[in-house]
Amino acid sequence: MIDWVEWGYWGLFTVAFLAATILPFSSDAVLAAMMFGEFDAVLLVIYASFGNWLGGMSSYALGLLGKWNWIQKYFRVKRREVIKWKILSKRYGSYFALLTWLPIVGDVMAIGLGFARTKLIPTAFYMLVGKTLRYIVIAWLFY
Repeated sequence: MIDWVEWGYWGLFTVAFLAATILPFSSDAVLAAMMFGEFDAVLLVIYASFGNWLGGMSSYALGLLGKWNWIQKYFRVKRREVIKWKILSKRYGSYFALLTWLPIVGDVMAIGLGFARTKLIPTAFYMLVGKTLRYIVIAWLFY
C-alpha cells in the first residue's frame, strides 16, 4: 500500500479504478492512509471517485458486450450472479447504480446493469453519486 500512497493522487486514482473492477484492491485503505498525509481531502475524494467511477463504468461496458466467455474466464463471475443482478436492474433501473460501491457484489452489479441495458447517462450519474458519497464518508471518518 505504501507504493500507492507514494504515487500520490494518481496512485489513488489507479487503485480506485482497479478496485471497481473484479480485481481485489482496497481503495478505502489507500484513501484512509492518504488522509493522514499532506494531501488535500477534497482532491483525494475527487481522484478516488473519478477512478472508481471509471472502473465501474468499464464493468458496465463489459456487461453491455455480454460476452459470457470473457466474463467467466477473465473475471470469474458466474452467469447466474449476473442474471440475478440483471433482474433486479430491470426492476429498479438506473437507481440501482447507487449501490455499485458495495464491496464484492458492486462489481457484479455493474456488469448486471450493463447486461440489463440500463440507460447510460442515468446509470453513469447514479454510479458516480454513490461512489462519491462513499468516499466523502470515508474521508470524513479519517479527517
